Amino acid sequence: MATEHIKNKLKLLPDKPGCYLMKDINGNVIYVGKSKNLKNRVRSYFKSKQVGRRAELVREIRDFDIITVSSDKESFLLEITLIKKYQPYYNVQLKQGTGYPYIEITNERDPQTRLTSIVHKDHGYYFGPYPNVYAAQATLKFIQKVWPLRRCSGHQGRPCLYYHMGQCLGACFKEVPKSAYDKQIRKIKRFLNGDISQVKQDLTEKMTQASMDLEFERAAEFRDQLKYIEQTVEKQKIISNDHTQRDIFNFYVDKSWISIQVFFLRQAKLLRRETRLFPLTDTNEPQDAFVSFIAQFYGQRNRVLPKEVLVPAGIDNEALAEVLGVTVRTPQRGQKRALLEMAHDNAKLKLDEKFRLLELGNRKTKGAQKEIFDALGLPYGHRIESFDHSHIQGADPVSALVVFTDGEPDKHEYRKYKLKGEVEHQNAADEVGNTREVVRRRYSRLLKEHKKMPDLILMDGGQIQVDACLDVLRNELNVNIPVAGMVKDDHHRTNHLIFGDPTQGEELKLIPLNPKSEGFYLMTRIQDEVHRFAITFHRRTHAKNALSSKLDEIKGIGPKSRNKLLRKFGSLKKIKEASIEELRDAGLTLPQAQTVKLSL
Repeated sequence: MATEHIKNKLKLLPDKPGCYLMKDINGNVIYVGKSKNLKNRVRSYFKSKQVGRRAELVREIRDFDIITVSSDKESFLLEITLIKKYQPYYNVQLKQGTGYPYIEITNERDPQTRLTSIVHKDHGYYFGPYPNVYAAQATLKFIQKVWPLRRCSGHQGRPCLYYHMGQCLGACFKEVPKSAYDKQIRKIKRFLNGDISQVKQDLTEKMTQASMDLEFERAAEFRDQLKYIEQTVEKQKIISNDHTQRDIFNFYVDKSWISIQVFFLRQAKLLRRETRLFPLTDTNEPQDAFVSFIAQFYGQRNRVLPKEVLVPAGIDNEALAEVLGVTVRTPQRGQKRALLEMAHDNAKLKLDEKFRLLELGNRKTKGAQKEIFDALGLPYGHRIESFDHSHIQGADPVSALVVFTDGEPDKHEYRKYKLKGEVEHQNAADEVGNTREVVRRRYSRLLKEHKKMPDLILMDGGQIQVDACLDVLRNELNVNIPVAGMVKDDHHRTNHLIFGDPTQGEELKLIPLNPKSEGFYLMTRIQDEVHRFAITFHRRTHAKNALSSKLDEIKGIGPKSRNKLLRKFGSLKKIKEASIEELRDAGLTLPQAQTVKLSL
């Protein structure tokens, strides 16, 4: 139902193309859309009965803004910009990428090959991503042995260990000609682009010879190298007549949901695929959500743009190409057309499977979260954040934050905090100080970065923590987020919530939840999760600090060397087990490595 304020604004809408921004009661942008005619599109949200996700959106809208442009193409470009800026809840939201590694040839005076899960815009060469991480690691080692570049940290006045092993061109002690690097890089690129016939032939001959010489372990090593290379770069099945890197996108829509299928073509083969499913806000224009997905997909930090993107008919290829900066086409016939249709069929299969699981999942997640908000007398909110602290008699105090969105943990949003306060024995006053510090740090940063606030904060504790949290939010940051405490009974079992706002003259009240309800189960799950996350973080912090102290006791090991060992090995046990060569590989000098071995 439109408010009087919205009704008045609807009368002023122009018959022009542009974008509209829907806002909730706190002024947060919760949806961004575009239209050729703003007047007709925005009015349609409030002038007819809505269902599904669109109905949820309309219930939350308390205001809207518009931005007019001169063409539909401009509105599309603006929409993508606004979605990236505001990350609205009701637009298609992408989680972080798969994390599959790439093999990178770095853009440096003395380049090196390495595995990376993050793609930087640094003009380096990136190959992948590779679903088989172990095979990618083995292939990288093979490249480093056959076509070495640089493996050391750079000039150090003497040849490094890898130079003596034939795996470094010598940047450690001399100036390597650029032509020498370029020659190696050309061979590496040719190999990673699928031209591996000569390499396979050489490895096969070496394996055969090793077997004839009864060197079976060496023969097995060559056999494994062949297998890893085949899994990583060999043409398993030719599906195109050229080596152009392509990504193929198609979608299927049903019951207000969209299923998007992505095929990745590399080295003339179908390397892998991904599927994403989202509820649609605007069921009349699923193409808008589809195009928005593609634009955001390549905005992720671990994505490399291909040379060409293939999409189905009905998409503004020219506008999408302008956003991406690559060719966007719709194939009309042949193998690429067949692959596009296969992507559509796979999208349909995935969505049909999703519907079979959706009803049960919603009852346990979104429905459970609604029970918590209902019990507190609050309108439904999508995001809950929860804190917990951990320490050992005041040592190494830490705090942890977990985030649940619509009843499900959003682990990408979890955060860890090393607290500054440290005393011999933590007491109630120190718990207050810890709470105030972490709440101040968390929400002052969100304010500074103009990011969306949670709809509810759950503190793992009683009135002390709730009061401390409310005081910082209301009196220091002027933020009006609801805060409740998750309280346990004498048997350390979750019992009830406490809720209220003493800063506004309200008393804190006990809010019971039915122990057999999904809402109660979700509350205990949040409490267990934040406690687990805090304890795990504290154990690692405490162990790392203890290890740092142990290393500091070794003569000749300063802070820089200590940090090198911590980054490389992570535990005292692994440092003890490391060889002299492995310690030197971590960056220690020979005398330092020998001292560490003797001391430990």
